[in-house]
Amino acid sequence: MEQAHNTENDGGNDKRKRDERRLFLFLVIFLFPILAVAVVGGYGFIVWMSQLILGPPGPPA
Repeated sequence: MEQAHNTENDGGNDKRKRDERRLFLFLVIFLFPILAVAVVGGYGFIVWMSQLILGPPGPPA
């Protein structure tokens, strides 16, 4: 009886490890690169819009 219980736990543990590995790969391969591009692109857009409104950086001509 006890061995059957351990086998069920091991199967659930393997599924959890597999799910955790899938989540890790999703985060590393897809989510973090997309977020990095979005953050850098958003910062560039803010700088571009501020230069359109306020003018380029440097002393006034």
